[in-house]
Amino acid sequence: MRKRYLECGKIVSTHGIRGEVKVQHWCDGPEYLTEFSTLYLDKGEIPMAVEKARTNKDMVLIKFRGVDDMDTAGTFRGKILYLDREDAPEDDGVFLQDMLGLEVFDIDTGVCYGKLTDVLHTGANDVYEITDDEKKKRLIPAIPPVVLGMDLEAGRMEIRPLEGLFDDEN
Repeated sequence: MRKRYLECGKIVSTHGIRGEVKVQHWCDGPEYLTEFSTLYLDKGEIPMAVEKARTNKDMVLIKFRGVDDMDTAGTFRGKILYLDREDAPEDDGVFLQDMLGLEVFDIDTGVCYGKLTDVLHTGANDVYEITDDEKKKRLIPAIPPVVLGMDLEAGRMEIRPLEGLFDDEN
């Protein structure tokens, strides 16, 4: 089941004296977080109205309504921010958090390799980390010839490993 509130970043420090916080984003880019008028704390329990948001290098600076000084802003340091999936543009597709935990199956043999536990951004293409029950980790490229399908509702991903990718098995 898809989560309604998705982790989108972490407040790492204050910025200036007027209540802004500096956010390490967990999105495709810092600009994405500047599009939201409300973000949330405590897994979606506490709405925080965004008064203004802007990027600064690879961080996001956010001023929340009612947070008007550095001391108040400092109380949020270390907090995780969430966005409401319903506020996200409809064409955003699949979120990383929807994918984590999917069971990964070989489409030809039916073998379950484990669960998707991380997505690594390498530049050319993403790499999916799969962890099995014995905590062994495998890496697969997130490219169309390998990743053949995902069924988020069923919690399943189907892959066809490239030749030699899992040769350590034999």
